[in-house]
Amino acid sequence: MSVEVNNESGHELDEAEFAALARFVLDAMHVHPQSELSILMVGPDVMSELHEQWMDEPGPTDVLSFPMDELRPGSETDPTPAGLLGDVVLCPDVAAEQARAAGHSTAEELLLLTVHGILHLLGFDHAEPEEEKEMFGLQRRLLLTFLAGR
Repeated sequence: MSVEVNNESGHELDEAEFAALARFVLDAMHVHPQSELSILMVGPDVMSELHEQWMDEPGPTDVLSFPMDELRPGSETDPTPAGLLGDVVLCPDVAAEQARAAGHSTAEELLLLTVHGILHLLGFDHAEPEEEKEMFGLQRRLLLTFLAGR
């Protein structure tokens, strides 16, 4: 699994932990081991530009996902084909605000957002209540299982 993590945010983060989480999630979702994923941490100005350009919404957001080959989860007997999963872009400044409100660390919020972004790349969404229940339940289970194994 090729996972590239680039931190352009100015925040000190453990890039190896984000790569390990991404590999864990992709393995759990039976994504082909030769697939590629990019995770990018950016400042609020860059995130604002991306948010406005791609979502037509003002200001920075916490996470954006940019799918490439539109891969979907596989199964143990039928993994996804190899491909470019896409990019997950995170904004640690926005994550820090959300973390304070939720009562946990910025790092924990960013790990949660990483799982969230990867699930979006795999076609999950939360626009409808049933979709939200499925995606957020899976997101929680994946993150807690990863953290328990550290």
